[in-house]
Amino acid sequence: MSIFSSMNTTASALTAQRLRMDVISSNIANVDTTRAKQVNGEWEPYRRKSVTLTEDNGQFSSFLNKAMNKKENTGNGVKVTSIREDNQTPFKLVYNPTHPDANEDGYVEMPNVDVLTEMVDLISATRSYEANVTVFNASKSMLTKALEIGK
Repeated sequence: MSIFSSMNTTASALTAQRLRMDVISSNIANVDTTRAKQVNGEWEPYRRKSVTLTEDNGQFSSFLNKAMNKKENTGNGVKVTSIREDNQTPFKLVYNPTHPDANEDGYVEMPNVDVLTEMVDLISATRSYEANVTVFNASKSMLTKALEIGK
């Protein structure tokens, strides 16, 4: 096990949470975008995107066994598996007959982005990022103190 393995794990988590915050920011920025891409010759509103995160190796029990036997590194951090569009949630219909994208009945399909949900996700990602910064600083402090012992 490398002395920097905890820093590498934390760095992967920081990168993943940063990407998550970027995707959430994109969702909030496009909350009113009615023409995001063309599907079958017609414009479709922006679809909410979400990030899927996974651990880089196995389950907790395998990490514990590896750490106790000191045979291998205990983990490789966090990995972004995919950025998916939300195809399940329907678009919101808003009555606005003067909008250029309104249908015959005067309704406009708006993106399936809920700002409240995005803000909760953003707070969660921010707190995770802050926690990982704290872990990184604690690891750095411990390594610095370990080096001071050798003086």
